Amino acid sequence: MFRLDEKIWFWTLLVIPAIILLFVILQLWRRSVQRKFADSHLLKRLSPNQSLLKGIMKLMLICAGFFFLSLALVNPKIGTKLETVRSQGVDIVFAVDVSKSMLAEDIAPNRLEKSKQLVTQIVNNLASDRVGIIAYAGKAFPQLPITTDYAAAKMFLQNMNTDMMSSQGTAIKEAIQLAKTYYDDEEQTNRILVLISDGEDHEGDASDIAEEANEQGIRIFTIGVGDEKGGPIPIKRNGIILNYKKDKNGETVITKRDEETLREIAEEANGVYIDGSNTSKVVDTITELLEQMDKKEFESKQIADFKDQFQWFLGFGILFLFIDIFFLERKTGWLKKLNLFNESEF
Repeated sequence: MFRLDEKIWFWTLLVIPAIILLFVILQLWRRSVQRKFADSHLLKRLSPNQSLLKGIMKLMLICAGFFFLSLALVNPKIGTKLETVRSQGVDIVFAVDVSKSMLAEDIAPNRLEKSKQLVTQIVNNLASDRVGIIAYAGKAFPQLPITTDYAAAKMFLQNMNTDMMSSQGTAIKEAIQLAKTYYDDEEQTNRILVLISDGEDHEGDASDIAEEANEQGIRIFTIGVGDEKGGPIPIKRNGIILNYKKDKNGETVITKRDEETLREIAEEANGVYIDGSNTSKVVDTITELLEQMDKKEFESKQIADFKDQFQWFLGFGILFLFIDIFFLERKTGWLKKLNLFNESEF
C-alpha cells in the first residue's frame, strides 16, 4: 500500500514551470541581444561551441532534480507488513436520501450536502466500527458494503447526488430492506441503521418494515434534515438558480421535513430520532449511543508498518543537480567531431 505523508509539498512542483518560463525568456532575450550585435552567420563563427541543445538538456536536469526533491519532501511511504488486527465495534449502515427534495436549501447549504456533512463527521468519530452506505430515492441502491475503510466510505459519500436515481420519491421501506442484507455477521448483536432523510414523499408503510428489522436485531436511528416550515426545490444550471420545481398546477412546490414519520420509524425499531440541524449535537448523540452498546470482536487485514521512501527521491534529486553542475552548455569536442547533425563547417 502506498501513502503520501506531506501532500502540501506538491506545491513546490510549481518551481518547475517557473524555471522553464525563465529559461524561455532568457533565450529570447539572448537571441534579441545577439541579433543586435551581429548576424547569425557571424555569431556561429564567433561562438562555434555554443549549443542550444546542451542548454535544454541542462534545463531538463534541473527540472528533474527539483521534481525528485519535491517528491522527497512529500515523503512517500510503502506498507511493508500486512497484519490481522482484532478489534471491537458494531456494524453501522448509513442510508442517505438522494431524492430531489433533498436539494431544498432550508438548511445550509442544502439538505443533501448537510446529510453528507453529518455522515462524514460521524465516521470521523468512529474507532473500529464497520460502516456501509446506501443511497435511496424512488429505489434503494447499494453504494458501499460493510467495511473498515473509512477513507473509501467518505469518498463514495462525496460522490452521491440527486442524479443517481432516475425514479423519484423516498423509498424508506426499500432502504431498510436493503440494509438487512448488509449485515454479514450473524453473531453481531448490535446492528445499526442510520437513516438520513427529510422523511417526505415516503411509501407510508416504512414503520412496518422497521418493526421487522428490529426483530432481526437492527436498531434504526433516524436523522431529520430540513425545516418543518419547508422550502422550494431549486432548479440550477452551473450553480445559478433558473427556477423552482412546480406542480401540475404551476404552483411552486414547498417541501417540508416530515419529522413525525421519522420518529415513528425510530420508535418501531428501538432507535432514536435526532434533529439534524446541529452537526455537533448529532455526532455527540450517535457517539454516546454507540458507546452504550456491546461490541462484537472481528478480524480485519490492515497495513501495520509503513517505511519512508524519501531517501530514494532525495538521492536522485541531488544526483541530477550534481550532474547539472558539471554539464557545460558548450558543445562537447568528441561529439562535435562525429558531426551527427551534419553541421556545416565555417
